[in-house]
Amino acid sequence: MTAVPATRASGAEDPTTAAGPALRCAGLTKSFGAGPVVDGVDLVAERGDFVALLGPSGCGKTTTLRMIAGLEEPDAGTVEVDGRLVARPGRAEPPERRRVGMVFQDYALFPHLSVAKNVAFGLPRGRDRADRVAAALETVGLAGLGERMPHELSGGQQQRVALARALAPEPAIVLLDEPFSNLDAELRAQVRAEVRQILGDAGATAILVTHDQEEALSLADRIAVMWDGRVVQDANPEELYHRPVSRAVAAFVGDAQFLPGDGLGRRVATELGELPASGGATGPVEVMLRPESVRLALAPGAPSAPGPGEDAGEGDGPGRPAGASGTVVTRAFYGHDQLVTVRLDSGRVLRARLGTYGGIRPGDQVTVSVRGAVLAFPRMG
Repeated sequence: MTAVPATRASGAEDPTTAAGPALRCAGLTKSFGAGPVVDGVDLVAERGDFVALLGPSGCGKTTTLRMIAGLEEPDAGTVEVDGRLVARPGRAEPPERRRVGMVFQDYALFPHLSVAKNVAFGLPRGRDRADRVAAALETVGLAGLGERMPHELSGGQQQRVALARALAPEPAIVLLDEPFSNLDAELRAQVRAEVRQILGDAGATAILVTHDQEEALSLADRIAVMWDGRVVQDANPEELYHRPVSRAVAAFVGDAQFLPGDGLGRRVATELGELPASGGATGPVEVMLRPESVRLALAPGAPSAPGPGEDAGEGDGPGRPAGASGTVVTRAFYGHDQLVTVRLDSGRVLRARLGTYGGIRPGDQVTVSVRGAVLAFPRMG
């Protein structure tokens, strides 16, 4: 696939040589009614970055995107696109002058226009207009389908038409507002991988708004988690998943479970034994356990035996760390892995994500331990 041709209006700045980030938001604030929906948001996207705004419904992420696009004017703060100030209180350039492309949740295609005419919409008239449309369609893998009507395309193809229309004017940034939510689960994974590849090949800077943690973790170079109108953590996916800044973020991003304990400095005393504490911990705490960090090993004398190609569980064998005894309650097998639920002798229930092989079955007696250091948060109440 080829990139959209780099044809620019006379005097326009080449983004490959312009200084500074593609997007900078500083102190963005917007209120509707009683209180702020967006409250002092700072956000930077370097050129070529894919940044996700992740948060629950009502956290302010879509309003932030609309202020970047020029569909809302900020009450306070500034927006710079490609090094140029485009919004501050009392001054806001219209969307068509901001060099931003938008991909909406419902695609927003014109049903009465062909694919090519949809992509051409908003492009200035000129001799290169048809070439730019053809290049945009080739970029998204739809070369030769310009005369089709939107209703003749699949949902994934319609999504790519919307992306081609956003890329055709050569925007400084592409804004994607929940763009995959209308697709079924099987198609969603395929299309979002295609979109990520297309944007990467085009060298585009992208801002994605989503409430889907898996989507953000798998697509973005960086994730800004929004909560009650503020960015509470801005990090790469690995750091966000393994080192969330708060219990609330830990619970929202990925599958997390929490175990009470007492911080002893570099270790935490829990019912699974003393666990190494990442960063240290003091006093009453809760430790975060991701299911993949929970290890299970068949207790001595357990009736289950490994089958062909299986092992006896996830433990370390002789000399493994002390843990707690429990009973396997459920096992969900997914092929690539399995999720096992265990009830400890104390009554607490924990989930363990294990590899595809293992001789552990419901009813088995197991020893539960933890792999690696744990992250501790202050215990409330």
